[in-house]
Amino acid sequence: MLESPQHDFINTELDPNLLSTLFRVQTNWHVITGAPCSGKTTIIDQLVDKGFQTVPESGREYFEMEMAKGRTIEEIRENEADERGMKDFQLRIERSLPTIDTIFLDRALPDSLAYYRISGLDPNEFLAECFRHCYASVFILDCLPFEKNGIRTEDDIRAGLIDEWLVSDYSALGYQVVRVPVLPPQERLAFVLKRLTEQGAI
Repeated sequence: MLESPQHDFINTELDPNLLSTLFRVQTNWHVITGAPCSGKTTIIDQLVDKGFQTVPESGREYFEMEMAKGRTIEEIRENEADERGMKDFQLRIERSLPTIDTIFLDRALPDSLAYYRISGLDPNEFLAECFRHCYASVFILDCLPFEKNGIRTEDDIRAGLIDEWLVSDYSALGYQVVRVPVLPPQERLAFVLKRLTEQGAI
C-alpha cells in the first residue's frame, strides 16, 4: 500500500476565507511573544515582580510534563500529535482565564500557527479557533543572540522563520503588532508598559 506524500506546509498562508471570521470575545489580555531566545521569560518575570497577573509559556509546561513521563525532547518534537497536544493545552488554559482581567500571556494560541508549519502541519487546521478570544495587544520581541538550552533546540534559521510567521500571522488576524527592540531588560519592560499606558490599557 502506497503511503500518501507528506505535505510541506512551511510556506502555507492562512486561508483568507477563515480570516473573515469574527472574534467571539474581547479580552484584556496582552500577548508577549517572539521567536526562541527573544527574552520573553525575562519580561514575564519582570511583570510578575511588578504585581501583574501572568500566564507562563504553555509549551514549556507541556514539554516538562511529557519529559517527566520519561520521553525525550526529540520524541516530543518529532510527534505531530504532540504539536496538536500543545495547541490544545494552550486553548484549555485560555478558556479558563477571566476575560475581564488584565493578564500578560507568554505566547498565545496563534503562536501555534507558526509551530504547526515547522512541524509539517497545516496551520489552517485550527485557524478558526484563533478567533475565540481577541487579545488587547500583541508584543513581538526582536531576537537576542541565539542560545540553546535543554528544551529550546531551534537553530537560527528556524527561529528566523518563527519570527517572520509570528508577525505575519498576528497581522493577518487583524492585530497591530508592536515590535519590541533589543534593549537592556529594564528598558524593554519600560517600552512595553509605556505603550500600554499610552493606550490606557493599564
